[in-house]
Parts: sequence; C-alpha cells; structure tokens
Amino acid sequence: MRTLAFFFRLIALSCIHLPLATQAGAPALRPSAELLFKHPELLQPGQCVLYEEGREGWMQSEPQYYLRGEVISAEIRRQTVVACPDFPGKNCKSYPREGYKRLLLAPPCGERAESERQQQVGMVRIRVQDWETPHERKAENAGRLWRGKFIDHPLERDLEIELEADLLGPCRNE
Repeated sequence: MRTLAFFFRLIALSCIHLPLATQAGAPALRPSAELLFKHPELLQPGQCVLYEEGREGWMQSEPQYYLRGEVISAEIRRQTVVACPDFPGKNCKSYPREGYKRLLLAPPCGERAESERQQQVGMVRIRVQDWETPHERKAENAGRLWRGKFIDHPLERDLEIELEADLLGPCRNE
C-alpha cells in the first residue's frame, strides 16, 4: 500500500514539475518534434514516406507533385530559431529563386532576430526512390520541388535528403 501511495505521489509531483521545467527555458517543441515524441513508430527505418506539394483550392484533392522515399533515420535536434531571410517589399512568392532557396535552407526561422531561442525539431533522413516535380516558371517559388530538383539538389534515385517529420506522410497503396 505504501508503494502505491509513493507511486501516486511521484506522478503528482512530476505533473507539477514537468510544466515548470518546460517554462524554465527548456526548448519548445516544433510540430515535427512533437510528432516524433508522440508517434515514433510512424517514422521507423525502412518505412515508405511521401512529401507532397501542389494541393491547392477546393477542387484539387490530389497533390500534383511528390517525392517518395524510405526512412533512413529520425531524430530530434535542438536548433536555434533565427530571423528569416528577408527581401524588403516582396512576399516569398515573388522572391528570386536564389532568395527562395535561402529561405528553404535556413534553420527554423521567425519574424524578428531578437526572438532567437532554442527549439526541438524532428528531422527525418530519407532515401529518394521516386518523384514528380513541376517545371512551369510560376512554380519556382511554390515549394521545395521544381524542375527535377529538391531545393537545389538534382533528384536521383538513392539521394539522401532531410525534412522535418511533420512534412511527411505515409505512402499510399497503389
């Protein structure tokens, strides 16, 4: 009976101290890290995953472009959130392609430099197996996939890339 009371007291204390530890400077969890903490079984090595782009509007139900691969590894990293690269007077859709690539390759970023802080990010390394990318000029700043490339890397079978966990989904049976 004593051990049971001790167990419940230990749970109660941990419930009190856990939120305090989170507030006391522990890095915030990005959705990607939260996904890996809550559902690590979803991104195990060998698992088939999809990164999809081009799903827009009410009528478009299937993504137009995708990258399919196999999970090599998944991990949670601590990264500093920095100010996003900025091109004054332009939104990201009108950035030059080089500027848009800088934005995509930047570590997790926020609005202002003074808000630099630590966050935990769930990163997944995948081995590319198949893809379909847009080639139209209007799609150059629509996502990571464009003209046979992933950001600035030419896509080829067995290329290894990293993405945040929450950008990936399971492969569908076809």
